[in-house]
Order: sequence, then C-alpha cells, then structure tokens
Amino acid sequence: MRKVMADRGLFSTTDLVPLLGKRGITLPSSQVYRLVVERPERLSLRILMALLDILNCTMDDLIEPPAAVGAETATRTKKAAGAEAGVGDLRPKRARIRGVERP
Repeated sequence: MRKVMADRGLFSTTDLVPLLGKRGITLPSSQVYRLVVERPERLSLRILMALLDILNCTMDDLIEPPAAVGAETATRTKKAAGAEAGVGDLRPKRARIRGVERP
C-alpha cells in the first residue's frame, strides 16, 4: 500500500486521515499507520472502498495473495477436517442395544 500511496504523492500515513474523514471514516492516525504499514487481519469493506477511491486503484493493487512457501504447498490438496489425524476409512459401528426384546 505504501508504494501505491507514493505513486499518488502520499508519503505520510497521516495524509490519509483527512481523506478518509471526507468519506465519513474517522480513524485515529495510529490505526491508519497500522493499516498502511502492517498487514491488517481484518478490513471493513467501507474502509477498503474508501482507500480504493482515495488512491484511485483496484483491489489487485492493494491486496497481494500470500506467497507460496514452497513447491509442496502449491501441490497440496485440501483434506477434510480430521483427515490429517490418520482416521482415514474408519467408520463408526452401529450400536447394539442388549437386554431389550424386539416385537
């Protein structure tokens, strides 16, 4: 995001505070700094749309997919939850109730 900001002539994170304010978003400068410098865990759609408008860019310019750690992660397929535990083909057995007569 810093590169996109620099390309638009915004070199300080505090430059974004009034621009966000014009779009109805009030954030302290410390939050704007964290938004720009760190990789945010969450980002509201409203803030994202305001940033796209301010920077006149697309989501592809701001959001990068996580880099593949290695060739192994690129070829790994998704498994069902619990599959990594080695349960595999085990299935539960039908319960038997003893001591009760059936009609």
